Order: sequence, then structure tokens, then C-alpha cells
Amino acid sequence: MGRSWIGAALGAALVLSLPAAATAGAGGDACAPLRAACRGAGFAPAGEDGGAGLVPACVRGLVQNKRVDAASLRPLPAVEEGARAACRAAETAGGPLRLAAAAARPPAAPDPALAAAARARGAPNFVVVLADDLSWNLMPGEGPPAGVLPHLERLMAEGMTFRRFFATNSLCCPSRASILTGRLPHNTGVFTNTAPAGGNAGFVAGGNAEATLAVALGAAGYRTALMGKYLNGYAPARDPIPPGWSDWAVGANAHGAFGEVLNHNGALVRVPGYLTDGLAALAVALVGEAAAGPGPFLLLLAPFDPHAPFVVADRYRDLFPDLPYPRPPAFGARPDAAAPAWMDAAAPLGPRDGERADLFYRERVLATKAVDDLLGAVRAALASAGLADTTYVLFLSDNGLHLGEYSLRQGKMTPFDIDARVPLVVAGPGVAAGTRSEALATTVDLFPTLAALAGLALPESLDGASLVPLLDGAPPPAGWRRQVAIEHRAHGPRADDPDLGPPDGPRAVMPSGYLALRLATALYVEYETGERAFYDLDRDPDALVNVAAALSPARARALAEAAAAVRRCRGADCRAAQALDPLAVP
Repeated sequence: MGRSWIGAALGAALVLSLPAAATAGAGGDACAPLRAACRGAGFAPAGEDGGAGLVPACVRGLVQNKRVDAASLRPLPAVEEGARAACRAAETAGGPLRLAAAAARPPAAPDPALAAAARARGAPNFVVVLADDLSWNLMPGEGPPAGVLPHLERLMAEGMTFRRFFATNSLCCPSRASILTGRLPHNTGVFTNTAPAGGNAGFVAGGNAEATLAVALGAAGYRTALMGKYLNGYAPARDPIPPGWSDWAVGANAHGAFGEVLNHNGALVRVPGYLTDGLAALAVALVGEAAAGPGPFLLLLAPFDPHAPFVVADRYRDLFPDLPYPRPPAFGARPDAAAPAWMDAAAPLGPRDGERADLFYRERVLATKAVDDLLGAVRAALASAGLADTTYVLFLSDNGLHLGEYSLRQGKMTPFDIDARVPLVVAGPGVAAGTRSEALATTVDLFPTLAALAGLALPESLDGASLVPLLDGAPPPAGWRRQVAIEHRAHGPRADDPDLGPPDGPRAVMPSGYLALRLATALYVEYETGERAFYDLDRDPDALVNVAAALSPARARALAEAAAAVRRCRGADCRAAQALDPLAVP
């Protein structure tokens, strides 16, 4: 299989060894004009107490297209675009490191005979756009101005939007592990972003790398490509390309967005410019090449946007300067008398917290706009290649993000909808256009859904269910799930976590470990502390009042039994456990 498309897609991209991580404020003389502008605007050099903030933070903000410094909420100075570009280029330069032998091994191409057989039986193509931390309030109609996300609006008009789609864990790596394997976190063993209980190392140690959607589709003749973000802790220069993938263009913690480095099929490549745009170029080129190939393909596009630090493409830097954060009733709400103890650690929001929520939301909308561009570019490439009618396009996110709900500063990991409820839009052959499904669905359903559409027998190890019976607009079949599971293991934040929050004031509050059952009209949570929470979402849609103490003994017992069944389930037992309806007990 040829790999010549990488050069054409990236143009001036340089095949090189991995550079050392750049630090804001580095870049030598190239960043001097930005440092001078920051000092002139009142930002103090590192180690000085005066001024409104640190020069390195100011320089970092200018390089990442910020308008305001997040810590001080002071406007950043205006600088010439050439000075910004020069500093950015200097920051992304670095000395070479050698590729490890394992990382340099290219992936295997699909078997030509299997690929031809798959195409002969009419196996469809799949394009999956997996955004990073894209919460529901970033979706069309939920906060962004109309027309800001035209390609996502079009996908929703041409496909089905799942309104009750939930992450199995509202944290990046555990959620992605479930998406890739179709297994709940207690069956992947991945609960955090770092080893031993998570990260890429934890994923591999648990035997998950051999049980992914890519392995299943690759064995059936599919060309399988992953571009962008994989699992936290994956190192492009060190770690091998996982089994099952025939095309690989994956970075590490590439949230800086400009000049990032990917392992592309065993070679390190620097992507010039804004990473999401580079991924779009790679995806368009792969679609064109795959159209002439012998079989179908899976393209999993995983941009790092709109994850913190919410970096914006140059072309969108000045849009919507006063866009406010949507403020539901939960925004700034204080814990009720029966709230779990971990929520009491959240200090009341102040005016600066509201200003930060507005600032971050604007940047998140603009970062999402680049993801929307990526979606549009790939769909246009499918149409140009004559593949639009034989390709399913799916758009989803790994988890949401709160920016003040329940008085919680920037973070995720809670069982509440702002974190756990994520978008899923599906368009393709036979999908009812312009429809919305209220059926309960979850991220472990992606694997069985694509496998069913590809005509594969579903592995017994899958905890999820195929969504195919719902895609034509039919009501959920008999025995469909009545609740979805959300699992979390408590852990503290790392100093290098982009979600740690601003250096001044209260930081993110970390929830206790829990198992939650999200039902159509309720949320039930069992915390590892022994605390219980129940929110009646019919009467209290924002989950503000814990009424667990008012449950009848019979209903409390039914909920506990349903949670116990989920906690120990595996494979088909998980589908049976989540079909239980504990609310049927009065």
C-alpha cells in the first residue's frame, strides 16, 4: 500500500525526530517582540510580584491566539502577526531524539483478498469524528450562534441525533478505552489517564489493544486509520503502533495545536500550522487514496479540540468577542443539604469565575469551529470520491466539561449530564434523516454498531448494544436498556493536567469514586464513601436536589440491586443488567 499521500497532504511538513517539549516564553530572540509587548502591557517577568501576570503566560496566550489572560483576566497586547508566527515557529523547534525500534515499525496493510471480499459483499465505509471534551452546550442550538457550525448542522439534518447518549466515564482515556473496545471501565481496567489504572500503559497491560474495533474490522478486510488523539500517555517516539491499525497518524499530548508531531506509520512528522487543519488534510488525502483501494475503510478522526487550553485557529481568533457561557440553573448552584461530601469542597463562584466561564466558552466554540471545518472537508472528499452513499459518518465526543455548574470550576469526571452526556450524530445509508432518538445509548455501543453495519458477528466480550435497530427511526426493540452505567475511580489531579485550572483561586474539585446509573428520568449514584444520591429528573432536570433519603425501601433496594448487577457484569450480562428497570418499583 502506498504512503505517498503524506507528503502531498502536509506540503512542507518535515520528517524528523521528536523534539524536546517547548516551553512558553522560550524561542530565544524570535519571541523577544512578544515578551516586550507583554511587559509593556503590565505583565511581570517570572518571579516578580508586580504586574497583572507573568510574561511567559502572556507569550503563551499570544501564541495560542488568546485575547485575554485566563489567570488575570487582563487583555493581552496586540502584536504583529509576523511576530506571533516567528515565536510560534521557534517554540515548536527542538533537538532530535531517536525513534524507538517499536515505534518505527510501520503498520500492516489489510489482506487484499479479505478487502476485496468485504467490498464485494457491500461492506460500508465508516468515518468517525471523535472530538475531545466537546460538551452538549457546544452543539448547534445549545449555545453557539446559528450558522457557526454549518457542517455539524447539516450532518444533524441528514442523520439521527441521539439525545440521551452517555460516556461510560467522563474522562478522556477511560472513555476512549470503552469506545475502542465496547467494554465498560470495570472490564477494560482503565479508570484514569495514567498508569497503572489507566493511560495507554494500563490499556495495553489489560489486554485491550488486541480487542479493539480496529482489530475486528481489520480482520474483515477493512483499511483502518486513526488520526489525532489516541490514549493518554501514548508516546509517538517510543510506543509501537497498536495492532489492527493499517494507517496511523497519532500525537502525544498535542494540545498546543501548532507545530505538533505525529507518529505517521512509523515516521515522526511535524504538522505545519494548526493541528486540526493538518488532520483534515491527512484525512482528505486518505479518502482519495482509499477510494481507489480494494476494500472498505474505517477512518477514526480524533482532533484534540476543543480540549483545554482551548487553542483557536488563526482565522477565527477575533470572532465573537462577547459570546457568553450558557448559564443553566446548575451554574453556581450550591450543594443541597443532602449532597455528597465531595461537593461541599467547592467554594462559591465569584465574578471572576463567571468571566472565566465566558472566556473559556468563547474559545471552546471557536476551537469547535475548526472541528466543524474538518467534518466538512472530509464529507466533501467523500462526495468527490463517489463514496457519500456508501459511507456512515458519525460525530461524537469522549466526555463533556463543566465550567461552573454546581459551583465546580473547570473540570469533568462527575456523573452529571454536563460531563457525562455527550453528542452522537449518525448519518448514512438507511439512517432516518433529521431525526432525534431519545433511546438511552452509551459509548460502548459504537463498536457493536459499526461491527453490525459491517456484517460481522459481534464478539461475546462486548458490553454494549448495536444501535442499528434504531437508525431507521423505529422505537427501541423489546428489552432495550433502561439505564446506562457511568463508572469513576477517584484520583487526584496531576500538575501537568490541562484541566487543572488557573493558578489563582480555587481549583477543580475531584469527585469521590462512584458507580452511577443514568435512567431516562433519573440519576442514581452510589459513592465509594457509602453515600447515595438520587435525582428525579422529571421534577428536577438539573439534578440539584438529592432525594435518595425519600426513596421507598423497595425502590432503594431495586436501585441497589440494579447497580450491583452492573458492577459485576461482563458481555451479554451487561446488556441484561442495563435492561432492568428499577423505577418500575414504586
